[in-house]
Amino acid sequence: MGAQKTIGRRMFVGGLAASGLSGQVKSAPMSPPPPPDVTRTLARWIVGAKYEALPEPVRKEALRTMLNWTGCAVGGARHETLDIAIAALSPFAGAGQATVLGRKERLDVMHAALMNGISSHIFDYDDTHLRTIIHPAGPVASALLALSEYHPISGHEFLNALVVGVETECRIGNAVYPAHYDAGWHITGTVGPFGAAAAVGKVLGLNEQQMVWALGLAAVQPVGLKEMFGSMTKSFHPGRAAQNGLTAAFLASKNYTSSDHGLEAKTGWANVLSTERKWDEIVGKLGETYQISLNTYKPYACGVVNHPAIEGAILLRDQYKLKTDQIRRIELRVNPLVPQLTGKKDPQTGLEGKFSIYHATAVALDQGAAGEKQFSDALVQDPRMIALRDRVTAIVDKSVHEDQVNIAITLKDGRRFEMFVEHVLSSLGNPMSDAQLETKFLDLADGVIPAAQARRLMGLCWDLEQLESASEIARAGAAA
Repeated sequence: MGAQKTIGRRMFVGGLAASGLSGQVKSAPMSPPPPPDVTRTLARWIVGAKYEALPEPVRKEALRTMLNWTGCAVGGARHETLDIAIAALSPFAGAGQATVLGRKERLDVMHAALMNGISSHIFDYDDTHLRTIIHPAGPVASALLALSEYHPISGHEFLNALVVGVETECRIGNAVYPAHYDAGWHITGTVGPFGAAAAVGKVLGLNEQQMVWALGLAAVQPVGLKEMFGSMTKSFHPGRAAQNGLTAAFLASKNYTSSDHGLEAKTGWANVLSTERKWDEIVGKLGETYQISLNTYKPYACGVVNHPAIEGAILLRDQYKLKTDQIRRIELRVNPLVPQLTGKKDPQTGLEGKFSIYHATAVALDQGAAGEKQFSDALVQDPRMIALRDRVTAIVDKSVHEDQVNIAITLKDGRRFEMFVEHVLSSLGNPMSDAQLETKFLDLADGVIPAAQARRLMGLCWDLEQLESASEIARAGAAA
């Protein structure tokens, strides 16, 4: 006796497929020559980008991005990772210029940006640009919000700078993905300084030459290795990227020079950090297409490639009223990226559990959820969870796309239930609704700030364009 179900429409979100080598080793393919002045062309667009030119759907997605990022930053504020970071670095921080969301501490702009970047990413619950797996808001919003309490930024200026920053980092990411990521770089940390520098430089009023220098300064500050996934250091990457982008923009604003070709030069960022480059991804159709329109938001607090298996597990659990003690084995057919990014078979901490397809599937079956509570140290170490995840197998199938999974559950009595998840929630064709984002926001804020304060903060995020000062969001997100 069994059951099979397919959900959603078939859709391929390009750009996540892992590259591989087989047979004889070949030299890297020659990249096409860069168009003249890639760095300057991008800088010219950043300087000239106007809020009034943003299409309404782009503005709306920017608001959704800001709401999601703020919720994640508040939600992560009490995690031990942030406690440790503040204890370690606050003795060396300057005057209390800016808020650390969800906390009482105020730090200088640079350290506040670092801390908000860490807290927004520690749960691995933040936004994802699926084409590159960049988490765009962390570096950009962390830098902008900290700056807003020191340098006046209106709501519409903030929104425009957020879009500009996301566009900058994601276009650069598009140009080098997947080769750059496959080499071991954590792409959020390596392109994040460009996004933060562009956004901060925009609101500081940098001219074209200064913006060229800011991008060059960002180019020499990449941060982040995939080796750090599952540790506290992964969340350090977007925080440091925010700091590095602020540094780049501040220095450039005072005419601190860099190469004029920081991106495209033979020894520039793209050629040093990647074996492949697609220059038109950076400069093609600037101002016509917007990468923030491709942003997505996680319904589950872990690596995005785990989401199809989680969703399939929860759907089968709920549909057939499955109990974990009934289950003999769980078989997954997954995209090749899944074992590469989330293949930890024996996680020891909650952070490591976020990078274990085995724990993610097991906890979804047992709990019917995969929020932050399901990735606690206690649940990862629970003997019941260990026994259940030992029954999970993940088989690589190149025909399975990144937002898909085939999950089959065999019970001890011989019954088998199977489902093909073809279009997971949070993919581009099945995005989270505004209502779902609000529910996520309030759940993250629960226990960190009072419910009334959380609702006010959420309203300010939605009303960002009308705010005289974007710093209202920072002040509203501080703990009493």
